[in-house]
Amino acid sequence: MKSKIKNEDKKPTPVKRKVKKKSADKERYYVNGKEFHEAIAVFYDTGDYDTIPDQLAVYIKKIAEGLSYAPNFINYSYKEDMVGDAIVKMLSALRNRKYDPNSGSNPFSYFTTIAFHAFINRIKKEKKHREMISDYQEAVYNDLMSTDDGSKIAERAGRENIESED
Repeated sequence: MKSKIKNEDKKPTPVKRKVKKKSADKERYYVNGKEFHEAIAVFYDTGDYDTIPDQLAVYIKKIAEGLSYAPNFINYSYKEDMVGDAIVKMLSALRNRKYDPNSGSNPFSYFTTIAFHAFINRIKKEKKHREMISDYQEAVYNDLMSTDDGSKIAERAGRENIESED
């Protein structure tokens, strides 16, 4: 016979609520689009393109550093170089007035795209550099392992071992 358990006898299972936590990293790298847009507009209105206001420089640095923590960029050993290249490219775009504040577009996405392309370009440069070093090392190794008569040292050593066993 089946015993019936009353609902009153069961302990209610606690409801797990998802609590959204504001991470310190998100706040540290967060850039408000409206404030960024206003800072760019003020910078362009001053006409002094040699001196970047502190707040605008902070926004640019936050964009570059925040992007460096994206999953596709986080594990590179030259991440600091990527961030530096991105900052240089974004400052260059600001000084050359590449962004039009009257266009109504999002400055955050515009400058993030510049930073993204700077990151990709740095990765390509590092890959090319690494391949060049690898090719050089292989050529030096082959030269060291070759003799004057064109035979390889490793092949000659292998033949000597075979002959000594006979």
